[in-house]
Amino acid sequence: MKNLFTSAVTAIAILFAVSIQAQTKAPKLENSLLWEVSGNGLVKPSYLYGTIHMICSGDYFLSEKTKKAFDKSDKLVLEINFSDPKEMSEMQQMAMGKEPLSKKLNLEELSKLDAILKKSAGMTIKQVDAFSLMTVMSLISMKSFGCDDLRFYEMNFIESAKKQNLPVVGLETVKSQFKSFEDAYSDAEMIAMLEESDVEETKKLVEDYKQENLEGLFEKSTAENMMNAKAKKYMLDERNGNWVKLLPEMIKNESVFVAVGAAHLAGNDGVINLLRKAGYKVKPVTK
Repeated sequence: MKNLFTSAVTAIAILFAVSIQAQTKAPKLENSLLWEVSGNGLVKPSYLYGTIHMICSGDYFLSEKTKKAFDKSDKLVLEINFSDPKEMSEMQQMAMGKEPLSKKLNLEELSKLDAILKKSAGMTIKQVDAFSLMTVMSLISMKSFGCDDLRFYEMNFIESAKKQNLPVVGLETVKSQFKSFEDAYSDAEMIAMLEESDVEETKKLVEDYKQENLEGLFEKSTAENMMNAKAKKYMLDERNGNWVKLLPEMIKNESVFVAVGAAHLAGNDGVINLLRKAGYKVKPVTK
């Protein structure tokens, strides 16, 4: 159970990428997970890379073009700096609930959550009673991949950064990410999202990811039952807007490799479109 908890803590960020995205129309993007950012006074180009955060070992890949871009970069930027012991400690603390789920949820919600856990993870509510609802969502998200050998893109990037002595920076903190999630969804809405968790849907997402199909990932992430206007505000608009305010200073004088959830790249309010609006040239790297 301890190992499962540790993995869940590491994987929480997936909830901010796969199931959340804007429902507005935007210019169609070419198939590529890697994008070059240039122009607007930049000394060197920087790179945007869309991750799926976690994936089964058998499906894991990192293209040669991505490796080349990473090798040319001077800094790694992630949603959260998982190499910072303070951030990881904060995440471990926040992964535990402020109160037991058995006290936080009403009887109907507890019954629904127990049924979801039994069906998707072979677990009961008693086993996760001390966890936050977000941690439970992470555990179920992990199970939806249908394997026991998950690999985490962010952790692999951090390992590569250490080998190359690259500094690692986060665009936000664990506290701000948890707050965004709590502001976006009520307990009932979170449980409703869990009821939609599906192994087949995850397989489709992984297939789109392996094909570097950002549009496909975007379309599958815009289901109305996954996001209402409130969730869009807190989970998408505010976060992407905050990131694009921070990035200009980060990429001004050096080449930066920015790895965030793939679904954050597309859409009118996606990072690619926002950077273009800010005057940068953002183009897909195809080879």
